[in-house]
Amino acid sequence: MVDWTLNLDKEKQDVIVLTTGGTIDKSYDEFEGTLENRETMIKELILGKLRLPYTYLRVYSIMSKDSLYMTDYDRSLIAKSIKTQMEKGFPIVVLHGTDTMAKTAEYCLQEVKDPKVPVVFTGAMKPMGFDDSDARQNVTEALLASKILPAGIYISFHNRIFKVPNVRKNKKLGTFESF
Repeated sequence: MVDWTLNLDKEKQDVIVLTTGGTIDKSYDEFEGTLENRETMIKELILGKLRLPYTYLRVYSIMSKDSLYMTDYDRSLIAKSIKTQMEKGFPIVVLHGTDTMAKTAEYCLQEVKDPKVPVVFTGAMKPMGFDDSDARQNVTEALLASKILPAGIYISFHNRIFKVPNVRKNKKLGTFESF
């Protein structure tokens, strides 16, 4: 006879979330009329609103930077953070700006070489504070993808998963694609 009762403590899986900034984490400054990356709001605006009874999130902020301004030094910090967190054995989700997300993911693939866990990059075309933002969808999908994919580096965006390398942003369509 199979016991179908759930022990939620045994069912919970840790997922590491690394935040780097980008559109997904931009906030509107009503006094200046600008969108800027400041301290991450991801925990309050997205993760705090998701029902994740089987997931324990460990959120770490690496930086709050628009990806257009990222340098290889910034990418090396992201790669180093991935390597460090990977030692814990939990899947990793990296929240990143879409303009250079594919470049950073490829950089990390070269630096990490043989990922031991799934590392899933995602972002948003519109900031999470906007009603029509794709942030919550993309984060939710990336969290699930990180729990079911084999070890590797991926981009999860608009209900699709792309294995890195050979992924790019299609600015005309406002999404990502393989090439």
